[in-house]
Amino acid sequence: MTPAEIEEMLKETGITFRYHHFTQKEMKDIPLPIIVWNIPGTDNFFADGQVYSKIKNLDIELYTDEKDWAWEEKLEDILDSHGIAWQQTASDWLESENMWESLYEMEV
Repeated sequence: MTPAEIEEMLKETGITFRYHHFTQKEMKDIPLPIIVWNIPGTDNFFADGQVYSKIKNLDIELYTDEKDWAWEEKLEDILDSHGIAWQQTASDWLESENMWESLYEMEV
């Protein structure tokens, strides 16, 4: 899945999103919920000493004012509809940021 395809998929949420981070100025002007996505690395499949299949690790972070089960379910349904196997690996209140983070990890 290319970065352009990831962004097309994220548009289906209707939530404002950015790759890696929002600037402090943007955060003042954009209300929650927001999504930040990142490709922190790869987990490629090798054969005969070469990369046989490129596999990107994809993290999608959903930020909300409070724990929002409905937004999580909408994001999960979109991932499912694209045939993406995912794990929610964190769901925490970020005291310093005054927002809730739900982290989803997957390979694409």
